[in-house]
Amino acid sequence: MKNNYLICSLLFTTGMQNAWGAQATNHKTNPDKTKPNIILILCDDMGFSDLSCYGGEVHTPNIDFLAENGIRFSQFKNTGRSCPSRAALLTGRYQHEVGMGWMTAVDEHRPGYRGQISEQYPTIAEVFRENGYHTYMSGKWHVTVDGAFSKPNGSYPVERGFEKYYGCLSGGGSYYTPKPVYSGLQHIAEFSEDYYYTTAITDSAVSFIRQHPVDEPMFMYLAHYAPHLPLQAPKERVDACRERYKVGYDVLRKQRFERIRKNGLTDSEKQLPIFEREFRGKRPAWDSLTPQQQERWITEMATYAAMIEIMDDGIGEVIKTTKEKGIFDNTVFLFLSDNGATNEGDLITQLRADLSNTPFRSYKQWCFQGGTSSPLIVMYGGGQPDGKKGVVCHEFTHIIDLFPTCLDIASVKYLREFRNHSINAPEGRTIFPALKGKKLPKRDLFFEHQTSCGIISGDWKLVRANGKQPWELFHLLQDPFEQNDLSANYPEKVKTLEKKWDEWAEKQHVFPFEYRPWTERINYYKSLYPDQSGKD
Repeated sequence: MKNNYLICSLLFTTGMQNAWGAQATNHKTNPDKTKPNIILILCDDMGFSDLSCYGGEVHTPNIDFLAENGIRFSQFKNTGRSCPSRAALLTGRYQHEVGMGWMTAVDEHRPGYRGQISEQYPTIAEVFRENGYHTYMSGKWHVTVDGAFSKPNGSYPVERGFEKYYGCLSGGGSYYTPKPVYSGLQHIAEFSEDYYYTTAITDSAVSFIRQHPVDEPMFMYLAHYAPHLPLQAPKERVDACRERYKVGYDVLRKQRFERIRKNGLTDSEKQLPIFEREFRGKRPAWDSLTPQQQERWITEMATYAAMIEIMDDGIGEVIKTTKEKGIFDNTVFLFLSDNGATNEGDLITQLRADLSNTPFRSYKQWCFQGGTSSPLIVMYGGGQPDGKKGVVCHEFTHIIDLFPTCLDIASVKYLREFRNHSINAPEGRTIFPALKGKKLPKRDLFFEHQTSCGIISGDWKLVRANGKQPWELFHLLQDPFEQNDLSANYPEKVKTLEKKWDEWAEKQHVFPFEYRPWTERINYYKSLYPDQSGKD
């Protein structure tokens, strides 16, 4: 169902967006017509194994189409949480370096924790725009500090390189009345009776593609809110998903894991882990739940699945529109999630996330595999660079790598100067060689969020739940699901990796750690810095 108010708003503000976008960054007037279009699709809080093509029972034929004709990555990592992942994606840098080490809820006036992306570094849209691309964004932004939602402060999408934008600046809210929604710099405060945010995001993306000059290159950032909480979807879509969840999570985890192994996403010799410590030592079996608990879990999983399926429908519309436009063969599609599924809530919520993150341990906001592992799919409309399709790549990759990868795909160079200052290259590395079936150079990957810390170095991973907990050491080749802590067996390895992590954290402005609870943390920094406009 179309969102009529949205379409009118998009048509009304198209010219205004072009003017605003021109102020953000220069757009070359002679674009290269041979450059590929790139559509980068991000979803929110979806677990590793929810998609059909990653082992799930959720019906995602359009995302599956990308996987069947492209390449899937089994070892793709993110930062563990929403806005830090978005900052890393948009800049090609670790989140602390660009001021987004925590959340947009507050500007702490500390270098790594400004609550929005630093003006010092260009976004992917600004680099593409400088190189002759049209740049569009539809969906969730979540890299502007909350205190600036009522007045543009230089960090809105059309102020950071996007010619056109429709979506919500914040990190959450209702799918029927999200706030604050903007079309360019125009605030949208009214919604039609049939409004549904996921559909609106799709409609704006389709509109942008239809209006796009067919002979000029395009970069689109399609940032879906689904399936982030709250769980909301039309009743008929939820009802269509209910039956498949009545068998319960124990059976579904086993079924998912078998498909994961069959699809080559993990070693076929590995066994499905059952995690107990995340449930305080006792993970409840499905049959131990009361009928009321089972019914609630079924309803919530059916709603969650419906939200993903509606998003998948929209991705199908985007693909269809590129074909109708005649640009599909010259378009590269990328799909990923910003982090793993969330356990934010009670036991039933945790049991949902436990299924979604199969076969990994833990959840969103922690640096264990369940929080930092997500699908990544890359598909060329005109055929993969190596001529193969439907393959799985097991190279370790990180969300900071997608910025340089997109530049590599488009043969676009990173900027040497930005806003009259020289800038260093981002830490992200192109994974383009992997798209051609080649190995990637080894390097260390680092993680930190809310004092949960981690480093992957070679086949080893050092990780801890928070800064007050001991480090745990895992050999990922032998133990990809983080079941057997080897820290007591290899104390020197722990010291070596901890030293590497400390050096990285010092360089990235991670310290000092902040242990205050969410609300107390926000109130503390607001009392110190009443000006929350995001400006120095």
